[in-house]
Amino acid sequence: MAPVELLIAGGGSRGATFAGWAARHPERARVVAVAEPREDRREALADAHGVEPALRFANWREAVAGGKVADAAIVATLDQEHTEPAIALAGQGYDLLIEKPLATTEAECVAIAEATERAGVVAAVAHVLRYTPYTRLVRRLLDEGAVGEVVSVEHLEPVGFFHHAHSYVRGNWRREDEAGPMLLAKCCHDLDWLSHIVGARCEAVSSFGSLGRLRPEHRPDGAADRCLDCAIERNCPYSARRIYLEAAERGDTGWPVDVVAWPPTPGNVEAALRDGPYGRCVWACDNDVVDHQVVSLAYEGGATASLTMTAFTEMRDRQTRIFGTRGELRGDGESAEVYDFLTRTTTRHDVPGGGGLTGHAGGDDGVIADFVAAVAAGEPSLVPTTPRHTLESHRIAFAAETSRREGRTVPLI
Repeated sequence: MAPVELLIAGGGSRGATFAGWAARHPERARVVAVAEPREDRREALADAHGVEPALRFANWREAVAGGKVADAAIVATLDQEHTEPAIALAGQGYDLLIEKPLATTEAECVAIAEATERAGVVAAVAHVLRYTPYTRLVRRLLDEGAVGEVVSVEHLEPVGFFHHAHSYVRGNWRREDEAGPMLLAKCCHDLDWLSHIVGARCEAVSSFGSLGRLRPEHRPDGAADRCLDCAIERNCPYSARRIYLEAAERGDTGWPVDVVAWPPTPGNVEAALRDGPYGRCVWACDNDVVDHQVVSLAYEGGATASLTMTAFTEMRDRQTRIFGTRGELRGDGESAEVYDFLTRTTTRHDVPGGGGLTGHAGGDDGVIADFVAAVAAGEPSLVPTTPRHTLESHRIAFAAETSRREGRTVPLI
């Protein structure tokens, strides 16, 4: 069987990640076209995959105008720019893998779902948490009755202090009017995951949270507008010099350094920090998304769950406790420990693959591998995270934001 041919629409970090899987599995998929407005990123990605000059497009519109050139497209543009390319590419018959979130408004999410269904194409949303070996382990243990009936779940998304500063204070997801609410941008993964783990539809949501600390009113005395000019930078954990420039000087030029400058040489990174958004003091930015939020969820059948998202942590895997009628499961992305009420013993189950897993604990590879398999088979039903399915988790996110703002429980059913 010939490999699935891919058009990458959006050549940034996520597009390059999925393209990288194709390069490692040439028998299953290959990148034949790239659409990316930034010439340096476009040419670097296209060169890496041997894309013909005629199939290097300045943007997705140019790619659409040229007619269908691949079997499938990966929509990895900015979040607020998913809707138009997804609908246009589906209309041309492309199977689609769309980076999460599906879109930044409920109406646009519905429009994409309807467009892909109308076109009859394979369509998946990159809810990578669903596709990790860890998730498959936890789901298998629950299906085997390890904790009995699930009663409640406690789930922590420890965003990480420097990750939050990079993406949600200085970066592309810092403002709701540009990228939607924080919960949608960061935790639609988690909301989808919780529904998958509980195995029921969410029927009501309540939420609290705010932008608590990383704002101008909390700016330390002596802080400059930019880290490279700052007298107190050496004692600041959010120092852009430390996060980006010193990393580049050590040769650590992957994420997030390669987002700041391309190619991510120390000279280019330093120049970007002097003039670009990533060199700004975290207390001197225009961010308005929350830096901590809690969500309470009630599911059909009586199960409940809580989600805590916070910036003020070490960056690490999600932490989860699942409480059931016969036991308790404690998971951290690397293993799951099950305490059995009957025997009063604890059994540890390690995730297959261990330290050899790639991005998002193997979820990046998992989602595109399953997508490519569905495309090769021509079978949309092989995709568990379709746009229509994704509407549920996104509606939970929108409802939670309504609850946070209005101080009320929001019903979903």
